[in-house]
Amino acid sequence: MKYENAKNLSDREFRRNVGIKRETFERMLNIISVAYAKKHERRGRKPKLSLEDQLLAALEYWREYRTYARIALDFGIDESNMYRGILWIEDVLIKDGTFSLPGKKSF
Repeated sequence: MKYENAKNLSDREFRRNVGIKRETFERMLNIISVAYAKKHERRGRKPKLSLEDQLLAALEYWREYRTYARIALDFGIDESNMYRGILWIEDVLIKDGTFSLPGKKSF
């Protein structure tokens, strides 16, 4: 499910389909947005997926343990790009310290 479809859901449906509350999603998105702006201060190529879609893909991976290939196919990007995007989101959220991801260690 892409973010354009998910944002039209009620709060109850959003949590049921995404796995977290809308407020938690927004907090995660704010953390990722700040990290993205810092990473691309000077310049950089615009990603094919929005930050919202990247976060949804990561949540889908963590919740359903689908393969990167299947998630990438749903979002219309290459598997390696999906892997790098989810890994980056994990790193950003772990380093921020606001959220704990069980089983994930920061380096």
